[in-house]
Amino acid sequence: MREITLDNLDDIARGAGILGTGGGGDPYIGKLLAREAIRAHGPVTVVGIDEVPGDALVVPVSGMGAPTVLLERVPNGGEELTALRALEKHLGRSATHLVPIEIGGVNSMLPIACAAQAGLPLVDGDAMGRAFPEAQMVLPGLIGVANTPMALADDKGNTIVVDAVSNHAAERIARAVCVELGCQISCADTVLRGDQLAAGLVPETLTLAERLGAAVREARAAHEDPVVAAVTMLGGIRLLTGKVVDVSRRTEGGFARGRAVLEGIGEDTGHTLELGFQNEHLLAVRDGVTVATTPDLICVLDSETGDPVTTEGLRYGLRVCALVARCDPRWTSEGGLALAGPRYFGYDTDYLPFGSTL
Repeated sequence: MREITLDNLDDIARGAGILGTGGGGDPYIGKLLAREAIRAHGPVTVVGIDEVPGDALVVPVSGMGAPTVLLERVPNGGEELTALRALEKHLGRSATHLVPIEIGGVNSMLPIACAAQAGLPLVDGDAMGRAFPEAQMVLPGLIGVANTPMALADDKGNTIVVDAVSNHAAERIARAVCVELGCQISCADTVLRGDQLAAGLVPETLTLAERLGAAVREARAAHEDPVVAAVTMLGGIRLLTGKVVDVSRRTEGGFARGRAVLEGIGEDTGHTLELGFQNEHLLAVRDGVTVATTPDLICVLDSETGDPVTTEGLRYGLRVCALVARCDPRWTSEGGLALAGPRYFGYDTDYLPFGSTL
C-alpha cells in the first residue's frame, strides 16, 4: 500500500502518457485536475490487486470522447464523481474502490482525482495496459464482465445510465450520447468484484507509469537520452526517429481519426514511417512495410525530452521518436484480437507478433 501525492504525480502523468499510445487524452490537463483534487482532499491511497477483498465493488472511471475536444473544452473536474454517484444510485450500493479503465493520458489522471474527491482507494492496475478508443475494448470483457450498467455525465451535471444487451451495443449508445453532448463526457462502468481483478486487470500499471516517468526525468537530468530510457524500461523497439512532415486528422463520430507521416533524420535519413490512429496509434508502416500493429503499444515521444506526444499534439516539424512495446498477452488471444486487432479497425492486415518484422 502506498499513496499518490503531489510529489509523484508528474512522473505518473508522464509515464501514463507514454503508455497511452498517443491517446487517452492530454495527460497535462488530467494532471492539473488530479493536483487540485489532492490539494483539496489529500493523497490517494493505492492498493495492489491482492489487497482487495473478494466481495469489493470496484468501479473504473474515465472520460470518453475525442481528445482534440479536450484541448479546447477543459473539464470542470467533477464529472467522474457525478458519473460514479449516478452509478451507485442505480446499483443501490457504494463503490469500495476505484480503478483506471486505461493507463493512458488523462484517463490515468481522472481516477486519481475522483478517488481523492470520493475518499476511496485506487487499485494499482487498469483494464487495458494501454489505451484503446472504444468502451468494449477491455480485458474484463474477455472473462464475461459486462460494461453496463454504464453511468454517463457531462460538465453540466446531466447524467444517463445505459443498460445494453452487449458491450458493443453499450459503446454505440454511449458514443451517440457523447457526440450529442459535445464529444466529451465522463463514465463509470465495467463494475468488477474484487475476486475478478486478477483475471480482468493488468496489474501494477500505475507503478509502471511512475517508474517510466521517473526514468525519463532522471535520464534528462543526467544528460542522457530519455528515449533510450523509455525504450529500455518498456523492453521496446525503436521504429524511427524523425520529424513530422504530414498530419491528416479529423474529429468524427466522437473520435480523432487520421494518419501522420514521419521523415527519418540522423541514422534514419531516407526512411519514412506512417502512423494510422483512432485516438490511439494503431498501425505503423515503415517504408511501405507494416512493422507494428495494435494491440501492441505504438508510442510517439519527443526525441529530445522523452515526453509523450499525443495524436492530437502531432504537428508539422516536431522531432519525435516512434517505438513499439509488447502488449499484455491476453490481447493476442483470439478474443483479444477480435476486440482490438488491426482488422477490427479496418486495416487489411493481421496482427504482427511483437518484433517479428524488425
